[in-house]
Amino acid sequence: MSESEVVVLEPWTGPWSEDDPDANYKADIALYAHQDPMATIRALSEAIGVPPGAIARYVLARYATSGSGGLLELGPSMVHRLWEPIDAAERAGDDAGRLRAYDQLRQMISWLRLPLVDEAGYGPPED
Repeated sequence: MSESEVVVLEPWTGPWSEDDPDANYKADIALYAHQDPMATIRALSEAIGVPPGAIARYVLARYATSGSGGLLELGPSMVHRLWEPIDAAERAGDDAGRLRAYDQLRQMISWLRLPLVDEAGYGPPED
């Protein structure tokens, strides 16, 4: 890849098959096909004095590495622990296995989320 690769920002609205494993992602791509991302990029470029291409590169790089950032935050052992119930459910291949995986993941994520919603340590915050 060159440092200044040219990418055409083309809108895409499908089609895709109903059984496509990436259908949700493709539907999201199609949804955003109606937006002009360059309007925001151009406005930010003018406001802060940075070339539009540099801002677009930043946005793409930041988005493309967000999974890596999440991995760094959680750590590889936690990612593997979160994957274990999913893997077990896929091997079981039935709804009961999926429900067990959901319950285990719910508990694990609840534990990870606790400091975000419960500063006192006694339950969810009251509205």
